[in-house]
Amino acid sequence: MATTGKLLTAEEFSWLPDDGTRQELVRGEVITSPPARPWHGYVASEIAFVLGAFIRRHRLGYTYAAETGFWIESDPDTVRAPDFAFISTDRLPGRSPETWQEGLVPDLVVEVVSPSDSARGVREKMEQWIGAGVRLGIVAYPRTRSVAVYRPSGEVENLGSGETLDGGDVLPGFNCRVGDFFPE
Repeated sequence: MATTGKLLTAEEFSWLPDDGTRQELVRGEVITSPPARPWHGYVASEIAFVLGAFIRRHRLGYTYAAETGFWIESDPDTVRAPDFAFISTDRLPGRSPETWQEGLVPDLVVEVVSPSDSARGVREKMEQWIGAGVRLGIVAYPRTRSVAVYRPSGEVENLGSGETLDGGDVLPGFNCRVGDFFPE
C-alpha cells in the first residue's frame, strides 16, 4: 500500500482521478492497492449474490457492490470501501444517495481477505467499521473457506465451511452454510 503524504478531506478525495488502483481515505491519507485479483473478485461476487438475493427477496434495503465508498469518520476524514455493504430501509427510507454522506454507515459490511492483506490490517479495518456503527461485519477467508463475524459487542465468532452463519437482527431470518460463500 502506498500513501500520498498529504491529508485530504472526503470531498477532495472524491475528485481524485481514477488511476486504476483501489483507493481508500484513512484518516486523511490516501491508501492505494492494486486491483483485486480474479479469485478475490469471484469470491466477493458469490458472497454478494448470496446476501443480495436474500436482501432483495425480503425487501430489506440497499446493497452496494465492491469498492463503494462510505464516509465513516471526520476530521480527519475516512472513506472506506468494503467488498459488499448493506444499508437497511429503516435507516435509509428514501432512495440511495448519489454521493457520499458523512456518517451514512452500512449496517453490514463484508471484507474478502487477499493474499497481500495482513491479519492485523484486516482486524483494524473491521474494528474501524464496527466503531463507526456497522452492526455486522464479516471477514471472508477464501484460502480456509471460513469467516470471522464481528459484532458491536466486541465478540468475534470464527466459523468454518460447514458451520452456519446467522444474520441476527441485521438480516432477520438469514442463515447459510459458510461454504456457500466460496465457489468450488
